[in-house]
Parts: sequence; structure tokens; C-alpha cells
Amino acid sequence: MRLTTRLLLGLVLGVSLLLAAVIAVLDRRLYARIAEEQVAQLQSEARLLAGQWTNPAQADALADAAGSATGHRVTLIDTAGVVLGDSEFDKPRIRTLENHRTRPEVRDALSRGTGSSRRMSASAGDEELYVAVRMPLGISRVSVKTRAVDELFARSRVDILLVGVGAIFAVALFGWFFSRSITTPIIELRDVAQSLAAGDLSRRPALSAPGEVGDLARAVHRLAEQLGARLATLEAEESLLTELFDSLTEGAIAVDSGRQVMRINDVGRVLAGVDGEVPFPVDRLPVNVDLRDALQRALSGQVVEPREVTLHDRAVSLVARPLTDGGAVLAMYDLTPIRRLEQVRRDFVANVSHELRTPLTIVGGYAETLVDDGDMPVVSRQAFLQTILSNTRRMQRIVDDLLDLSRIESGGWRPNPVWSRIPDVVADVMVAAKPAAQAKDIVVRADIARDAEKVFADPTALRQVIGNLVENAVRHTAAGKVQVVARREGDIVTVAVTDTGIGIPAEHLPRIFERFYRVDPARSREQGGTGLGLAIVRHLVEAHGGHVTAESEAGVGTTILTTWPVPVTDV
Repeated sequence: MRLTTRLLLGLVLGVSLLLAAVIAVLDRRLYARIAEEQVAQLQSEARLLAGQWTNPAQADALADAAGSATGHRVTLIDTAGVVLGDSEFDKPRIRTLENHRTRPEVRDALSRGTGSSRRMSASAGDEELYVAVRMPLGISRVSVKTRAVDELFARSRVDILLVGVGAIFAVALFGWFFSRSITTPIIELRDVAQSLAAGDLSRRPALSAPGEVGDLARAVHRLAEQLGARLATLEAEESLLTELFDSLTEGAIAVDSGRQVMRINDVGRVLAGVDGEVPFPVDRLPVNVDLRDALQRALSGQVVEPREVTLHDRAVSLVARPLTDGGAVLAMYDLTPIRRLEQVRRDFVANVSHELRTPLTIVGGYAETLVDDGDMPVVSRQAFLQTILSNTRRMQRIVDDLLDLSRIESGGWRPNPVWSRIPDVVADVMVAAKPAAQAKDIVVRADIARDAEKVFADPTALRQVIGNLVENAVRHTAAGKVQVVARREGDIVTVAVTDTGIGIPAEHLPRIFERFYRVDPARSREQGGTGLGLAIVRHLVEAHGGHVTAESEAGVGTTILTTWPVPVTDV
């Protein structure tokens, strides 16, 4: 068989096997991907119904409209499992449907918020993919027949196979032309051999072939690389070690037997507080007893286990190891962020415990009094129960705010921004704040510029931010007014809440957005605050790419400003 034919057949066979393996892998992953995307699409459609299903009586009409718009089956189910609406059945048929609470996807949605399953439909008789999402009024379920998913996968598989066959033909054509050119290496080998004989080690044969010609080409190639390869290997290893050394997140310092620092990476320079080119003597390293002792022991051949030292106000874990040539290497890991987080955790636990201790003590004390005093007058008993209820609600608000804050900080919540009208949000907030404001003779007003009526933000987050700020302002204002002001400057919308309350001293302003931080702890607790509202506001605003700042003067009032970026594609 000619060399050209052998090369062509081998190339086509190898590419065919590779394509077969790739298609087999893609076949499985593609199906899984299509199924995942179908579930994600159905979840999105189910969530879209959350803002539309506000009246249980309109469930069937809403399901019919949604099913007609999406082309999928839509089912609305209350929390007890009763089907209230279904896009594929009329009302008489819906009343005959069995309870759906035991359906896998409904059960999962009730417990975890979302659920999905693939099974035969008891009512429709076809295998369907169901996706359910929990809503305030019940469960929104969207389903599609799996036959549609399988057909989509089948079409994708055909496309992949066609591409694979085309690739094989393209490779065969390329291999044919390539194999025809394989006969030229003999001339090139002659030129390379002449260059090597003249002392030019940079020449290499660019082509090789099977059989005797290939052996000759490889022998010439090895002859040319014998000396060059050794030097290239040393340079590559040196470059790799340098890159690895400099990219370490730990500080590393290499010292030779002459007590000269031969290598030090950027992190090591920061932790040790040294600069300048290497080599330099170890005397320039920090004068720290533990560090010098570890270095001396490592230079004498001992291994120094991790120990914590303090270098330039940083907590550092230090390890020392001897080198075979008599030198030593120091590894330093910055523990300062870890220690700071540990302190934050301790402060957080202490704050939570402190916030919950008082209401828990009150609830426990009043409950024991009610249990021990069976003849307590009805008026006193009612007052005790009201106190218990008030403190229980306070603990519930603290726990709810903690859960919201934890979900936001951990990344479990992501904003879903849409164009929202600030006047509508402010109107809702003012209605909610009206009873507390009237009780204190406070006027709540809104001053919203025409070009600042809309902001690109998550509606729920925007409502929570403005609501928290207005509630805070009313709580800390004895009498006067609270005003919501919205202005736009360029691509930024600023929403500010101003009050005429007690104000905040200047030394407290930098910390008011911390969790549980209170300017006057006793007064804040008496007024029902949890100490978490402004922390939640800061995280929600920053999640939208904005900022929150505070301006205040004791005895005059406070202004909290939030900024909301406007997208380039403004509407």
C-alpha cells in the first residue's frame, strides 16, 4: 500500500473514531441540557404568573389565558391541593379532578418552593414534564408533553450527525492533499543534514513520514535537538518555578546557606515589609523573635511546624523547612482576614443573643406569672398577654430580618430589575406608614421629579428599601414631617428619605448601616426597631449597583440617600 494511502486511511479512521466519541458524549449531554432548559423555561413561565394571580376566583381564566399565550398546559392549585384552574379543562371537568397535593412536583413546591417531575398524566393520559412553583395563593404548575422535548432532541441529533459526516469528508479532503505533499521531506532532510554538518543547530526538519524516511527524519531531528533540548528544558523549568513561586497566595522566602534572601514573592514582601532586588541579607527581614528562631532552626536542618506570629500588626502563620543545599524556605500565610471574620462572627452571635434575650426574658417572665397566678384579673391577664404577643412579634421581626439579610449576603437572592414607578411604590409605603405617622402627628409627603418617576430595580427590593427608610424615619421622629424625594442626575436616580427627627451624631454616621448598630439602643428597642433595617437597605441597594449614604444633624433631622443606576437603554 502506498504511503499516501496509508496516511489518508489512518487520518480518516482516527478522526471518525474521535467524532464518534464526541457525538456519543454530546448525545447524552445534549439531551440533559435540553431537559434542563425546558425545566428552566417552565419555571420562568410559572413564576410569571406570581404577579398576575391575585384573585383565587380568576384562577381558571388566568390559566386559560396563560396556556393560550405559552402553548403549554397551565394549572393553578391552592395550598390544599385543590385544582382551581387548568388550561386544558373546563370548570365542570376541573371539579372532578382529584386532589393534587400528593403529586411529586406539587409536594416538592410546597416544601422547597419549586418542584418538577416527568410522568404520565392521570387526567390527560400523556407523559408530561411538570414544573411547579409555590406562590402566595398556592401552586402554579406548567407542563409540556415530553413528546415535544424528544422531537426537539431528535432534530438536534440529526444536525450533529450531519455536521460530523461533513467534518469527516472535510478531513478526508484535507488528508489527501496533505499526504500528497509527504514526499518532499527527502529534499528537506538533505538540506537539514548539510546545515547540521556546517554547525547550524537551529535547523529542524519540518516534515516527517512513516517507514524508513520517517526514521531518518526522526534521527536527524534528535541529532539537532540533543544540545538545544537540554538548555530549553532548564529554561522552561526555571520559568515555571518562577511563575509558581510568584503566584503563590502565601508569602514565600528562600534563603541560601550564606544567609542571603535569594527569592521572595510579592505576598512575602508585603507580609515581611521589605522591598528591593534580591539577593539581600536576612537582617532586612522583620526583627521578630519567632521568625528569626524559625529561620535559624531551618538553616540548621530542623523542620519548624506552623506557628502564629505577629508581623506589622498582621497575624501570620509561619512554617520553615530546610533545603538540601543548606538553605531554608519560609512560608507565611496571612491569618488576619480569618481572625477578622472570627471576630465578626463572635460579635454577630453576641448581638443576636443580646437582641433576643430581652424579649425572651419578658415572654418567659410574663408566661410564668400567668401560669402561677390563676386568679389574675382579666384586665391584667389581657395586658400580660398583649406584652407577650408584642415581644413575640418583635422576635419574629428580628428572625425574619436576619433570614432576609443572610439570604442577600450569601448570594441566595439576586435582583430581578424591571422598570418600576416610584410614585406607586411611595404611595403603598405611605398607606402602610399612615397609622404610625398620624399617631405622632407626622406628615408624610412625596416630592418626585417627572424625570425620576421610573427606576430600573427589583420591585420587591425597591418597596422594601423605601418602606424601611420611611418606617425608620417615622419611628425616630417625634413630630414634624417625613419626605420622600426622588431626583435624576444623568444616569443616576437618587431616592432620599428626609425626616425632622432626633438626628444622628456625626460619630455614629459611619456605622449606622452595620447589623444591630444603634445610636440609642434602649430608645430603639422601645420603639420596636430590629437594628437590621438599614443593613438590609444597604445590601439591596448595592445589589443593584447603587450606593446608600446618610446625612444627619443631631436635633435637626436625618436624610438617607440611595442611588439607582439607569441602564444605557433608558425607556
